[in-house]
Amino acid sequence: MGADRAGGQSKTAALSGAVIAFDLDGTLVDTVHDLVGTLNWLLATEGLAALSLDAARPFIGRGARWLIERGFQAADAPLEPGQVQPLLDRFLVRYEAHIADESRPFPGCIAALEALRAKDAKLVVCTNKLTRLSAALLDALDMSRLFDAVIGSDRAPAIKPDARHLLTAIAEVGGDPARAVLVGDAGTDAGAARAAKVPLILVSFGYTETPARDLAPDILIDHFDELPNACVRLLGACEP
Repeated sequence: MGADRAGGQSKTAALSGAVIAFDLDGTLVDTVHDLVGTLNWLLATEGLAALSLDAARPFIGRGARWLIERGFQAADAPLEPGQVQPLLDRFLVRYEAHIADESRPFPGCIAALEALRAKDAKLVVCTNKLTRLSAALLDALDMSRLFDAVIGSDRAPAIKPDARHLLTAIAEVGGDPARAVLVGDAGTDAGAARAAKVPLILVSFGYTETPARDLAPDILIDHFDELPNACVRLLGACEP
């Protein structure tokens, strides 16, 4: 997926009409404090000790149910299947009320998104978070204006790493998988991109059980300043 094409299209031409799909938690927004804070509140109501941010951070990315299941397991209180839904219901109510207490976009994120939109790229959120919660978070951070659609776990036939989640997000904004890129942070994103045959950019600062570099992204970035050029490189390589 290599380097910029010498003498090729301008950045505007490379990005115009292309779809850039984004994971949310750990990619666009640093949500660990509010998510783990809500998990620890839930653990406390069950008489269990809190988890550190470092211990719980890798559990983020597969949705709240997974976070709760892994969190209780890490707290030495593994759950039976019938216990999860009541805990999930309580978690969601509390989390929605505190969705942006401490959550903030990662440094450079807003500027990078604005730069992509200025080049006529279509931006869509493709997240395993519920759409309602995703929209509430983006609204609270004044980020909804930057996206053409938000496709949460409840708006796709299956969630990442299933290709159908990403393909649904691309289709929602009238895009073509042949001119799309997924930006994420974890194995769920890598799996979805590979299954959908869409180029993959991973951020090095997100939430992942497997280091991002080991997931073999097409491009790994350490800061959002690098994102627009990374998208141009991948989209340029995909041009006929």
